[in-house]
Amino acid sequence: MTDAIFLSAGVPDPRRGPEYAKTADTVAIAAAVSALVHVTLGRRLLVWGGQPAITPMIWFVAEGLGVDYGRWVRLYQSKHFKDEFPEDNKRFSNVEYTEDLGDRERSLLLMRERMFSDYNFTAAVFIGGMKGIIDEFDLLEKMHPAAIKIPVISAGGATLDLAQRIGTVSTDLATNMDYIALFHRHLGISVKENRYQTPEAQPASIADRLWRQ
Repeated sequence: MTDAIFLSAGVPDPRRGPEYAKTADTVAIAAAVSALVHVTLGRRLLVWGGQPAITPMIWFVAEGLGVDYGRWVRLYQSKHFKDEFPEDNKRFSNVEYTEDLGDRERSLLLMRERMFSDYNFTAAVFIGGMKGIIDEFDLLEKMHPAAIKIPVISAGGATLDLAQRIGTVSTDLATNMDYIALFHRHLGISVKENRYQTPEAQPASIADRLWRQ
């Protein structure tokens, strides 16, 4: 099973989740998502369940990195939300669609179970979000208990609740907003690691991926 990093992120909607929107820093959410893409793209496979506000952020950063975005990012979406799919979905063949079961919660659960069954998640990053962030955390904890959990507390939203569930978390997740350095550190990805156009072009050994002077 292919190793991957899971992203659970969202910009809280003040109408549907006012309690989460109240603590959310939308600028920090965008900065953290962009930083995660910058650190991982071309180095690690990134998988996530599509959220319309996040997809354009990922594509914007990916466009400038010179790697095959469609090969390094896998996006899962339920057909239950077909009327809300962002236009970006049409540009790449990297979207996995799951069936609409006629009910929002059941359809989301099916999508998440499929997503978490398709990959071996070594780490998971949580940024902003509403109740869905908590649901994804709970299911990931059940299906991939060994995955490193990284709640970006400084961006607010439902991720604040996750910090309480996890218990002891590193203080820099609440105070350090240099997100690129933060993700390099917590994900264990060296700044010296080269990016590769496709996963197939990447050497199996991390030592062989590092650039040398």
